[in-house]
Amino acid sequence: MTETPPDRLAAQPNSPFYNADLLERGVGIIFNGVERTNVDEYCVSEGWVKVAAGNSRDRYGRPLTIKVKGVVEPYFKS
Repeated sequence: MTETPPDRLAAQPNSPFYNADLLERGVGIIFNGVERTNVDEYCVSEGWVKVAAGNSRDRYGRPLTIKVKGVVEPYFKS
């Protein structure tokens, strides 16, 4: 495996950017200098993360997400 996380990664299996092998390995996110544990998807080149918007759900039962822009720094936890 590579030592740098991908430019874009999603935690939802229905996303085209989902990668189970990388998620099992453990990917951490530092967003604007703070470690975040509630990130559903990120993109380093565009500078955004998607996080859950409270306890709200869409009509399919998935959490609603909001896109927040800033500096994204992914890393492997192990």
